Amino acid sequence: MDLNTLRKENELIDLFCNLAQIPSPSLNEENLINWIAGYCKEKGLNYELDKTKNIIIRVAATAPKKPPLLLSAHMDVIGDDSAVKLTLDGDIIKAEGRTLGGDDKAGVANALYFAEYLTKNKQLQHGGLEIVLTRDEESGMTGIKHVDFSKLNSKYVLVLDSDKLGQLLTSGASYTVAKLEVTAFKGGHSGIDIADKTRENAAKLIADLVSDFPQGVFHSENGQVVTSCNIGGISSGDLNVTNIINTHGTATYSIRSSSVKKEQELKDLMGFLVEDFNKEYSGMAQAQITFDEHMPAFEENEDRYIPILFEAVAKKEGLIPEISSFHAGAETHIYANMTNSHGEKFIPYLLGLASVYNMHSEKEYLEYKTMLEGQKLLRAFFEAYNG
Repeated sequence: MDLNTLRKENELIDLFCNLAQIPSPSLNEENLINWIAGYCKEKGLNYELDKTKNIIIRVAATAPKKPPLLLSAHMDVIGDDSAVKLTLDGDIIKAEGRTLGGDDKAGVANALYFAEYLTKNKQLQHGGLEIVLTRDEESGMTGIKHVDFSKLNSKYVLVLDSDKLGQLLTSGASYTVAKLEVTAFKGGHSGIDIADKTRENAAKLIADLVSDFPQGVFHSENGQVVTSCNIGGISSGDLNVTNIINTHGTATYSIRSSSVKKEQELKDLMGFLVEDFNKEYSGMAQAQITFDEHMPAFEENEDRYIPILFEAVAKKEGLIPEISSFHAGAETHIYANMTNSHGEKFIPYLLGLASVYNMHSEKEYLEYKTMLEGQKLLRAFFEAYNG
């Protein structure tokens, strides 16, 4: 079967291909936004663009007493504005010489197609569907950060951005940058001043302090990393100049944690080490550490309703569900720290409705049959959710 035949026989696959063929690098998604707006008009979907040009779609409830559900996906991709030529190789769809954009146009396609299905299916009793399609997830998350959450009614959120069919990820790591600085109060000449015991070389001091800092996995549970600390770089002096006693040194770290408590324990430990250093080198040198949070933690919620329901539905659909956490960031992290129109905190999950491999590379590809299975899974889950 060639790709044109496959597209004619499968509306969902054709929808995905239409989306994938429109280049949409971060903050340059206008052409895709316009296409989706046209699709919504053609299919009779109620949509609006917010001030950031995120797309909000709503399917009205047929049973208003039932709870609504929110689906979320992002429209931007890693890549550039070059043309996208799709090819079919057996069961996989890929793009020639560039990223496919399966992350996250697979999620966008599944959400749009499901909204169309739900709009046509007047018999299904449900509490309504909300869809948020965002811009700029890959580079700065400015899209999701500018959503007006007070206009969203759902409590549960399925972020359709996992790369494997049947995944439900219940927590994800924060991302904090730590900056460690050491200042020696006296510099000097490596020959003339080397015997002065009131002078310390900042390059040596920061190397010693870094050797005391944690590196790698700080805390894990059930074989999964919860909290980690990784040195990004260390700098002091000039590699070509050896006759100076250096006065300044800097090191940077990334901290990731899906537990606010464990992240704070790590930060406290780093702070204690700095305090001990300052006591030891009082009058000669001083260290300081600062923390800059780039993304908050997505902590696992005690509410187990969605994971339990998802596991049951997935197994009924013949899939092996994977319910776990991930040591990275996604839009789930923003939702988890926001509230809806009722003042309830969102309870988000990262859901996989298609299998995408080698994401963000020229070797990226999507197994199209998994997308068809993902749509079936989404429909079965929604029916069970409204049962």
